[in-house]
Amino acid sequence: MSERATREENVDVVWSGDWVAERLGVALQGDGDLRELLGLALRRNPKRAHLLVSNVLGKHVPQRPSVVYGAGYGLGERVRALLGEEEARRAVVLGYAETATGLGHAVADGLRDAPYLHSTRRPVVGVAQAGGFEEAHSHATSHLLLPEDPELLAQGAEASPLVLVDDEFSTGNTVLNTIRALHELHPRDRYVIVALVDMRSPADRDRLTAFAAEIGARVDLVTRSTGTVTLPDGVLERGQALVAAQEAEQAEAREAGKAREAGKAGEAGEAGEAGEAREASTSAPPSVPAPAPVTRVDLDWPAGVPDGGRHGFTPAHRAALEAALPGMAERIAGALGGGARQGRVLVLGFEELMYAPLRLGTALEEALGADTEVRYSTTTRSPVLAVDDPGYAIRTRLVFPAHDTPADGPGDRYAYNVAGAGFDAVVAVVDSTADTSELHAPEGLLARLAAHTGQVLLAVVPSYTPTPVSHSQESAVLPEPLRGPDFSSYAPEDVGWLLQDLSDTELEAPTEEREEAIQSGGAHYAESLPVEYQPSAEYQALFSAALETSAARIARAVGTVTETVLAERGPRPVLVSLARAGTPVGVLMRRWAQHRHGLDLPHYAISIVRGRGIDATALRWLAAHHDPADVVFVDGWTGKGAITRELAAAIEEFEASGGPAGFDPEIAVLADPGGCVRTYGTREDFLIPSACLNSTVSGLISRTVLRADLVGPNDFHGGKFYRELAGADVSVRFLDTIAARFDEVAGQVEDEAKELLAADRAPTWEGWAAVERISEEYGIHDVNLVKPGVGETTRVLLRRVPWKILAKRGAGADLTHIRLLAEQRGVPVEEVDDLPYSCVGLIHPRYTRGATGADGKAVKGA
Repeated sequence: MSERATREENVDVVWSGDWVAERLGVALQGDGDLRELLGLALRRNPKRAHLLVSNVLGKHVPQRPSVVYGAGYGLGERVRALLGEEEARRAVVLGYAETATGLGHAVADGLRDAPYLHSTRRPVVGVAQAGGFEEAHSHATSHLLLPEDPELLAQGAEASPLVLVDDEFSTGNTVLNTIRALHELHPRDRYVIVALVDMRSPADRDRLTAFAAEIGARVDLVTRSTGTVTLPDGVLERGQALVAAQEAEQAEAREAGKAREAGKAGEAGEAGEAGEAREASTSAPPSVPAPAPVTRVDLDWPAGVPDGGRHGFTPAHRAALEAALPGMAERIAGALGGGARQGRVLVLGFEELMYAPLRLGTALEEALGADTEVRYSTTTRSPVLAVDDPGYAIRTRLVFPAHDTPADGPGDRYAYNVAGAGFDAVVAVVDSTADTSELHAPEGLLARLAAHTGQVLLAVVPSYTPTPVSHSQESAVLPEPLRGPDFSSYAPEDVGWLLQDLSDTELEAPTEEREEAIQSGGAHYAESLPVEYQPSAEYQALFSAALETSAARIARAVGTVTETVLAERGPRPVLVSLARAGTPVGVLMRRWAQHRHGLDLPHYAISIVRGRGIDATALRWLAAHHDPADVVFVDGWTGKGAITRELAAAIEEFEASGGPAGFDPEIAVLADPGGCVRTYGTREDFLIPSACLNSTVSGLISRTVLRADLVGPNDFHGGKFYRELAGADVSVRFLDTIAARFDEVAGQVEDEAKELLAADRAPTWEGWAAVERISEEYGIHDVNLVKPGVGETTRVLLRRVPWKILAKRGAGADLTHIRLLAEQRGVPVEEVDDLPYSCVGLIHPRYTRGATGADGKAVKGA
């Protein structure tokens, strides 16, 4: 037994949430065994600093396998009693990745005859999606449903209850999002929500009741324990500060430990790594002269039995597994050394692979008997602070690289409460997809485990390969959205980018080269990117002043267009902004709906390219995850209406080519000075500060890229994340400044939205007529070189080679930044009458090198 374990036998039992509760004032209140079920820890998260850590889930805290399995099985028995024998036989159980995959399996076992499916974040080639949903506050938000039997969720849906299983029911958002998405596809009369703990507020409970009435279905709730978490004011900020302070202290301690170990033999000081608590002292204890050996165990897994519920798990699969478990447990027991058989053994599962190692653990408990203490936990994606204190739920953590080639790219993974826990042996259970070189690498999971135990066994469960359903384009596995902070500086719940990351690809070209190539027909504008303009101090000050001056005006327009959308496309539209100018507007509309109505609207950003159409792969993704009729396209403003026409034509072409039907090509915009759409916040042409800058006000994302050598037929269009510009980023400041004015303008918004809903808002296309007239009057003869409105004129000055600027006579502060940029580019500003816009930017119509502008120079201060 470890020194720590021996020491703690002699102290009073403390609650594993005391450390957080004492420092942050977080209070956990509830029925009898709530504190036995839950502890507290801290994590980095823009929405919630604290983490509820379950003691019976088998994820973060090693627990006896029989306790973990019994918790889920008992809940399943209660659901069976609630439904009755007949309905229980027709039920389908759905669990959530990653934490509740094993719990959901156990619930299905308790129901006895129910098939089981869990969501997954691992796309599988050849398996069509039966649906999906978003978990906004997770580190990896998109859940896929990939049943081998496409009728699993559809067959007899009206008469078969759907049982949804998660580890905790905190707000209910994820479960409600799931039910809403699946109910639209396969309506049911009854749903049962199952969780270990119900921690909802009274408002969240009322929301579930209202939701059930809205869809006309019965929704029951079965939980083991009920309570609430009380959070004092400022807890998020104080929690983040506490995490930062602890990590800094731990880093300092690691460095001090390395210094002490300098010159000593062995590798005792080499296992430390960023963010790993107590690693300097626990990675290679003096009692372990060398890392433990790793022995592979042949399980003889039963043929045809899936490794889990990723593609469905039937009662027949369950029976075959039950019959094989004793034999597999004997093979593991036979591979354990004599010391381990009398000591402590950990069965360690792998992320979504929770059920197979859990059942191997329960069988190993029986095989080894009372003399051996068997525990079970799994690795995880979630980063949590570790603090070595009895009153804290996460005492230690091991950090290692992902080893299953995840779809969202490489990254760190974690095993908690394993280091220093005194395990004589660890049985690592992975599926064959994860049995990779990364698993066996010097920095991989097996090496990390070997530094903390006397023996490591590796048991590999064969990854189940479903029967391919189709190899058509429509059934191809689609890519998943990108989210911040890995892609963009926006919070992950703000927007999912339906783009592929081309950040490491050199795409920028000088403005003059791009313009010459575009106008000569040698290249399309979407095949390269302009060099990102970095504003001078004078221009940055102008942006700040403009933001403060126009914040209320923009907030009013955001509220008006959002209320119009909710009234005409509600109750829960899916916002799809046209990247990138539409994205800040989409985020603000989402924030308005959340702030004023408590709605958590999905929001994605999609690429559309003039002359090339919309991203068809992104449309297919949207259709696979949402009802196309709910999709509302969002943009920042209209100029002459070219993108409005492009979108309508692209949707028509998409449907004609066999793509899913039902998308409405109408665009909702903040400002419609051109009279091109019927859903808008205002038709005034005024300065929207997000038009003043490029990526630094749009989440640090580039304009979208479409090039044949980079974007395949099933790829999203491309984009770049300019991480190196983080110091100049004002994206979140822009959002927060405007959102802070929502309450101030709420009354005006209510009046304006009512007026608009009753008004004739048919497009006038006044802007298009003006552009055609200007094109002829100035001898340009190409409407694509005429860019009307404040936003489009700003783009001309930042990205293209401007010829001249037409300014409406008497236009005031809205054009201050335009005049400054024009002065920097040496471009004349001509005041004119009879403009429907505040200004119009004219691209040089016959551009060759040297025709940059009046002075032929690039932007000053760039």
